[in-house]
Amino acid sequence: MDTSARNRLLALLQRQAVARREVVLSSGRRSNYYIDCRCITLSAEGAFLTAQMMLEVLLPCKVHGIGGLTLGADPIVSAVAALSFARHTPIQAFIVRKASKEHGQRRSIEGPSLPSGARVAIVDDVATTGGSLLQAIQRVQEETDWQIARVLCLVDRQEGARERLGQAGFDLNSIFTGQDLLAQTGEQ
Repeated sequence: MDTSARNRLLALLQRQAVARREVVLSSGRRSNYYIDCRCITLSAEGAFLTAQMMLEVLLPCKVHGIGGLTLGADPIVSAVAALSFARHTPIQAFIVRKASKEHGQRRSIEGPSLPSGARVAIVDDVATTGGSLLQAIQRVQEETDWQIARVLCLVDRQEGARERLGQAGFDLNSIFTGQDLLAQTGEQ
């Protein structure tokens, strides 16, 4: 792994994505810190570094597509798709809606067509309990014949996502852990 890029991304996350305050997470759990990766994954440098780190994990898997539940996955899948194309190893992006559209084609998975049996990665920005990842996996399994080749997040808060995904038959890979983000500040 490119340690220089990884260290730059970690520093960005530590400085700009960690809010030290009482919050209620999407899982319903309370926490004394919040990780807002979107402020990083939507920035030019953060998007590039995130895509670079994710591509290092995904290229050996030979995936055709990368997607996840909107909104946490959106900037990640777009950045990975763009960088993969620039590096002549294109990986298509797709977005899994939280609910099917009520109009138009009523899709719940948006993006370019992928071949039958395509190998895909399901991603998210932050994994706490793994609920968003599992929801995206379930939708992909129900509506396509794609193979889930990798499940990946930018930050694993280490609060049950890995175990819950493991019970469903998937290994969770992460670029960072919540502990990594809090290490510099001495909070854990």
